[in-house]
Amino acid sequence: MYQIDNQSRMAVYEQIVAQIESYVLAGVLPSGAKLPSVRGMSVELGANPNTVQRAYTKLEDGGIVVTSPGRGAFIVDGAADILREKRIDTDKRAYSAIVQRLHNMGVEKSALLDIVEKSYQEDNGDD
Repeated sequence: MYQIDNQSRMAVYEQIVAQIESYVLAGVLPSGAKLPSVRGMSVELGANPNTVQRAYTKLEDGGIVVTSPGRGAFIVDGAADILREKRIDTDKRAYSAIVQRLHNMGVEKSALLDIVEKSYQEDNGDD
């Protein structure tokens, strides 16, 4: 289920985090789902256990996973909602940076709103 791309520029622990987050968003890992043990995941991926632990810690710090000593790591209730909000916030910051860059280039607000309106129409089939 999990795979590591050794050719990727993304760190292994980040790849693990990204895969788990994707599975949560897709519903493959619902609330309460148990993740493989650190040792089990490290064997499956051929990764260092410390690397897997780092990924699990990052997920726990982000409120996606809760660990219980002796029981394992579990997806928290509402994890998908937390991830959606996080992605929306990231997108908002990216859009804000683009708007600022266009403003700095001299693009007028009305022209920017036209661009947004046309893009929205194209993406949603609205006329």
